Amino acid sequence: MANSILTNNSSMSALQNLRSVNRSLSMVQDQISTGKKIGNAKDNASIFAISTVIKSDVEGFKKISDSLNLGSSTVAVARGAAEQITSLLTQVKGLVVQAQESNVDRTKIQTDISQLRNQINSIVGAAQFNGLNLVSGSGNVDFLASLDRDSSGNVTASQINVARQNLETAAGTGVAGLGALTTGVNAGATDAAQLVATGNSFTLDFSVGATFTAGDVYEVQIDGRRFDYVVQTGDDHDDVGQGVTNLINNAGLTGVAATFTAGGASDASIDIANTSGSTIEVQVSATDGTGGGLAALSSIDVSTAAGASSALTAIEGLIQTAVDAAAEFGSAQKRIEIQNEFVSTLVDALTSGIGALTDADLEEASARLQSLQVQQQLGIQALSIANQSPQSILALFR
Repeated sequence: MANSILTNNSSMSALQNLRSVNRSLSMVQDQISTGKKIGNAKDNASIFAISTVIKSDVEGFKKISDSLNLGSSTVAVARGAAEQITSLLTQVKGLVVQAQESNVDRTKIQTDISQLRNQINSIVGAAQFNGLNLVSGSGNVDFLASLDRDSSGNVTASQINVARQNLETAAGTGVAGLGALTTGVNAGATDAAQLVATGNSFTLDFSVGATFTAGDVYEVQIDGRRFDYVVQTGDDHDDVGQGVTNLINNAGLTGVAATFTAGGASDASIDIANTSGSTIEVQVSATDGTGGGLAALSSIDVSTAAGASSALTAIEGLIQTAVDAAAEFGSAQKRIEIQNEFVSTLVDALTSGIGALTDADLEEASARLQSLQVQQQLGIQALSIANQSPQSILALFR
């Protein structure tokens, strides 16, 4: 190739090589200083997009962990309250048993029961965490448990649903809806009836013309076992009757079976059959949902022999209600804690995955840095030599 003072091809080639080395050297220095091989979308748009989405999920799951911790604490307070209330009801049972004797002062026993009832009310009122009370009122509470992302990138929130367990002792207001509870012993009770019979069946009617409001509670008690059906939005007399029937049949009571007959345009009915060969007690009532699960505690009165006898059956149902509430809260708390452990593990896994995608291998970067520094020095020397080439043309003119 001819020498020229206008065009120095060797110099241009050396300059291009030096620029390439400098660019690579700058990238390696950025990796070492930031610790990341992909710090922005320019480095690798696809990996940057994936890692950014995962980072947003990690931040979301960290907040979910906070929500689960809050939920676990809230349920723990409710569980502790239910367990304490169970203990107090057990003490009430002891007093009720004591009142069965004829030579005791039932008035003083009733005073002790009233004090224990007041203490239960105090526990129910105080059993809140950050203003949320799960042993008072009705309805369910949702705690955010997860953010589920599908293959299309759509995100949906998953909740852990915890049902309130109303342990208040206030009685609800009776509502219409029950037709006649018929039997050969006693017939015509519209809101409540208490029957004792052997070897027969009881028919419970649900009036087609009644108003069924969401939150109303239809309660059946059979030998101290309580079955509550809470009216849902849109329920009619057939829905309520079928719901109560299912509760009775799923309870596994020996010698007791319920058969439901849909009413359509007429009253629906439940036949509760007693085939046990012994006496059973059936009590039915309907309330507007404002009453507590321990409302029957307010009506316990052992100051008379008849009241003491009736209280013995009632207290068993109350204890079972409190035990069921404690069990529900215990199961819910355990589930929340398991989910929280999973979220913590998931956050660690996602964070590790982000690192695998974006973090720089500093050992490799260190070795490459030294190599590029040597290449840079050689490139500078090569460019310097190439720039000296035109000087040789001057020798031709001496």
